[in-house]
Amino acid sequence: MTSASTVRSGQAPGRHTAPFSPLLRLLILTQLAFNLGFFAVLPFLAEHLGQSVGMAGWLVGLVLGLRTFSQQGLFVVGGALADRYGVRPVVLAGCVLRIAGFGWLGFAERTWAVIGAVLLIGFAAALFSPAVESEVARQAVLWEQEGNGDRTRVLALFTVAGQAGAFVGPLLGALLLAVAFRTACLAGAGVFVLVLAGHAWLLPQHIPGRSRVRTRGGARLLLRNRRFLALCCAYGACLLAYNQLYLALPAEVERAAGSRAPLAWLFALSSLLVVSAQLPVTRWAGQRLAPRRSMVAGLALIAVGFTVVGLTRPAGWTGAGGLVPAAGFVVLLTLGQMLVAPVARARVPDLAEDGRLGLYTGALSSVSGVVVLAGSSATGLLLDSGLPVAVPWLALAAVPLAAAGLLPRRGSGVG
Repeated sequence: MTSASTVRSGQAPGRHTAPFSPLLRLLILTQLAFNLGFFAVLPFLAEHLGQSVGMAGWLVGLVLGLRTFSQQGLFVVGGALADRYGVRPVVLAGCVLRIAGFGWLGFAERTWAVIGAVLLIGFAAALFSPAVESEVARQAVLWEQEGNGDRTRVLALFTVAGQAGAFVGPLLGALLLAVAFRTACLAGAGVFVLVLAGHAWLLPQHIPGRSRVRTRGGARLLLRNRRFLALCCAYGACLLAYNQLYLALPAEVERAAGSRAPLAWLFALSSLLVVSAQLPVTRWAGQRLAPRRSMVAGLALIAVGFTVVGLTRPAGWTGAGGLVPAAGFVVLLTLGQMLVAPVARARVPDLAEDGRLGLYTGALSSVSGVVVLAGSSATGLLLDSGLPVAVPWLALAAVPLAAAGLLPRRGSGVG
């Protein structure tokens, strides 16, 4: 376990707050830039593949699934490489691959070329994201040790930066699509050129305090770490719930409104809530709730969101009134995620062995991704099962409650 385990989780904020270090500011801005470049392109990929390239629907789904697997599924690989070789070379390599992937995608017209490009795009993120996230978590612990406040405040700002990029990116992409999809791809590549140049100049060759691990056995220790796996289950339940914005919610919105047009407004509502309220929510929770209680409260809010739709769904409300439960679900889901995500990331340094923070940070996403994959398949079966309309939503409400019950009740790991 890292030296960070000596810090009591959920300690009261310090009496003063020092400014972030240049490295920490760089990493937070990096998350903004990553999502800005990514979301300027990827939200429009399915339409491009179906209409411009002429792919069948099943093939579009396969391509999108391969991109997700090459990214989330391989986070654990990128994290292990960051532990072995350091943050700088892994981040720079990821940026180079993302530039190449976006450039290739802009000119790809055959199926094999599209698949190669999206795999490259996904694997690029599997390299740089866990490297950046693990170092942000480590820097957040150091910031906390210096008496500046709870580490979750740093992770919350990191989340806000990513969400701001996710909000602005599609707007930029929509403007560029007025010219061509290729233009959006090249603009996305251009963002990563700037990120690459900035990190080549500013990111240290060796970050003080971050050791490199050359020995094997990290994966075996990870799989025996029950506290960490419990954290992954809770985080995975949160991600599975968030994934319902793209699976269960669209069908509910279409039923209530007669089209999926209101989805854009609900997505914008979620993004604006994170950007405007994440830091106040994290500050409030840090002052009043221990880390485990914060995660339990967040998972409970998510469960209530599903329950709201489940209990009102049999009434069959339509029109503007019919969208109220869906809007309530989005608000409660987003608030729950605000409580869960920063705390989950902040707890990883307490659970990782020395020098394995990158591996554990990557595994948090990869293991959670497996939970989402299995849960999404089950959700699809539920939605198509012909059961009473409330059943799928109430079943989904049970998932975060079950995950909350798995969280350890004692020890420094999760409060």
